[in-house]
Amino acid sequence: MERTSSDLRVVAALTGVVGSLLGVAAATTGAAWLAVAAVLVAVVACTLLAAAVRSRSAPDPADRTSTDDAGPSHEPAAPVTAGAADQIVIAGTTGDQPSGAAAAAELEELRARLARAEQRVAELEGAEHTRAAGRPVVDGDHGTHGAATLTDPESQLFSEAYFHVALGSRLASARRHLRPVAVALVQVSEGLAAEGTAEAPPARIAEAIRETVREADIACRLEDGTFAVILEDTPENGAVWTVERIRRNLVSRFGSHTMWAGVACYPAHAFGTDELVAQARAALEAAQEWKQDRIEVAISE
Repeated sequence: MERTSSDLRVVAALTGVVGSLLGVAAATTGAAWLAVAAVLVAVVACTLLAAAVRSRSAPDPADRTSTDDAGPSHEPAAPVTAGAADQIVIAGTTGDQPSGAAAAAELEELRARLARAEQRVAELEGAEHTRAAGRPVVDGDHGTHGAATLTDPESQLFSEAYFHVALGSRLASARRHLRPVAVALVQVSEGLAAEGTAEAPPARIAEAIRETVREADIACRLEDGTFAVILEDTPENGAVWTVERIRRNLVSRFGSHTMWAGVACYPAHAFGTDELVAQARAALEAAQEWKQDRIEVAISE
């Protein structure tokens, strides 16, 4: 029974370490699923620790069996004085006191981690609901300045700062899993280019992009007004079709618009973040030389 209790305590400690790592990862990346996983792991750790405490305090069945098999003793019981009884009680309690205190302290620590993880999950869920409602996400630790750096105020899409960080992360993941990543840079004007165009409202274009791309994709608006879309696990032909679907969505809902787009893909056109963006930018400039809708793909070197 003592060995079982020790094994459970070791497993509970390891589970607590895993929960801590997941909590740190959730706080760093802001991923809601990591926070949920940290909560679940913390609950498992608390359960294992409670089981270890119960198994330690439970009597050993082998000792009970050996005592029962021995049968009743026919020797007269020795009288127990009050002082001797006190010594027996004290010896029994002081022997278990250190392990019980350590278990209680560890249990309190795990409960505190669980409470922090649950609070983080609530914050992430609230931020997600706020973003879905079309409002900037305000981080409690950074105020409105943190929201402004992550969200473009006119389109409510992610900002250029977030674009570069997210693209670097997606490229690192693509290298590990050997999957393509596409970047599309888009410029849109209201009306037909041959008849003269005006700048299209950013919120209108953002709405068409949101309704077209997948949840795994990332849509941003850069500081110069260009829209950027990161398409995960997408080769160049899939990226071209996605941009065309955005154009059709925009025209079907809001009338005549002219769209120019440049597409570049990892690893076909570039391997690094800056190089990939430069290739997409060059393709966009080539598309803008046309007086009509145009999607250009970067040239492989």
